[in-house]
Amino acid sequence: MIHPLTYIHPDAKVAPNVKIDPFTVIHKNVEIGDGTWIGSNVTIMEGARIGRNCRIFPGAVISAIPQDLKYAGEETTVEIGDNTTIREYVTINRGTKDKWKTVIGSNCLIMAYSHIAHDCEVGNYCVFSNNTTLAGHITVGDHVVLAGMVAIQQFCKVGDHAFVTGGSMVRKDVPPFVKAAREPLSYVGVNSVGLKRRGFSLEKINSILDIYRVIFVKGFKLSKAINIIEAEFPATDERDEILSFIRESGRGIMRGYTSRTNDDIS
Repeated sequence: MIHPLTYIHPDAKVAPNVKIDPFTVIHKNVEIGDGTWIGSNVTIMEGARIGRNCRIFPGAVISAIPQDLKYAGEETTVEIGDNTTIREYVTINRGTKDKWKTVIGSNCLIMAYSHIAHDCEVGNYCVFSNNTTLAGHITVGDHVVLAGMVAIQQFCKVGDHAFVTGGSMVRKDVPPFVKAAREPLSYVGVNSVGLKRRGFSLEKINSILDIYRVIFVKGFKLSKAINIIEAEFPATDERDEILSFIRESGRGIMRGYTSRTNDDIS
């Protein structure tokens, strides 16, 4: 299952049924789980922890040291869950002493040429389209879809079930369940298609939509919008998740809805 032209450091822990194609290099202090396939010309560097049944395509570099001048050689890791696919030329850097690890969840698809920097935390069932770029210290929830060429500024957060359209620059936090687009990044609706696919009822989706109308559409100050939601909307998991995300936002959330201008349409 391992090609003779592959180099594996003697200290690496590779499960017996892992398949590794030629010209790939596995460094020391690496662990690779059952059923994983690693294509040719892949480099798995120190500190990688790769789960079961993953697929890593040619040219990927996993667990290189952070591109951070503050990194002082501390022993850190990259942790990748089960059933995750890493496509061609993806780069994932290991952590720094801030969090000590970079984490990618299970059942994710990270498409070609994407970059995930040090100390990022990515949830489960995420899809990052081609050329997605995450700076350091970013948190991404579960079931998040980032379309092609999305770039996210350091320390930003993206909530569960959010969808960010292609080519977007993310400088503020993106709350859960929303669609985000335009420049600067703005609320453009609820990710109803994604929510339906994941089994959310029409009643729940409409409730989420009503909450975000108060936050983003009706022109209230954010503090007043939160008070209205707490007073007028029954407590649900979705309502409480939205309110907690907003309260815990370090960078502040993205802007609300604004009418299209002629420049938007042209």
